[in-house]
Amino acid sequence: MSASRVLAVDDEPHILKALQTILEGAGYAVDTASTAKDALVHAALHRPEAVILDLVLPDGSGIDVCRELRTWTQVPILVISVVGDEAEKVEALDAGADDYVTKPFSVNELLARLRAALRRAGPATGPVLDLDELRIDLEHHEVLRAGAAVKLTPREFDVLALFARNEGRLLTHRMVLREVWGPAYQTELHYVHVYVSRLRQKIEPDPANPRYLLTESSAGYRLVNPATRRG
Repeated sequence: MSASRVLAVDDEPHILKALQTILEGAGYAVDTASTAKDALVHAALHRPEAVILDLVLPDGSGIDVCRELRTWTQVPILVISVVGDEAEKVEALDAGADDYVTKPFSVNELLARLRAALRRAGPATGPVLDLDELRIDLEHHEVLRAGAAVKLTPREFDVLALFARNEGRLLTHRMVLREVWGPAYQTELHYVHVYVSRLRQKIEPDPANPRYLLTESSAGYRLVNPATRRG
């Protein structure tokens, strides 16, 4: 099996070199770019299976690169950003990025996020998702926690199903609103808070310390498998 091709984009030479070394060491084929223009050219010519993208580039924004890529490809995009740029991260995610890692980043976290993004981009694994003691059956609209049925309203199930179809991916508030309620609800951020709180009351053993549906800074929420995270 050939190595997955990853395009790494950053304008800082030492970070770009570090990314190349890390990715090649993990078995990926790597292309590099240091500008927005070069990133789009490389993506068009070499068709990477994933993109790791800095948000600050000398000739434009990584957010604009995300938007342009999303006009013709659904390749996973993992953005990297400095601490404190929460609004910029959220804007990038809303523009089509799949996830983000904060600079300075952990090598293990970066590779884990990349593997997760590539898994999500692969073939669907079926309508049932098992997350430790939580089972979500998307086809039959059933949820079990430790073998016991969890009763959800139709809207609660819609929200949980969206997270289940994007297991491990950070979803912003506006992404959830757009997919569940529609574009007209983009300013109703409290809807997401309310429904996540309701879901935690029903699926979490301890809603005050969630294991499955995690808050990610001020950006949004992520559904995870706690058994995998322990490992």
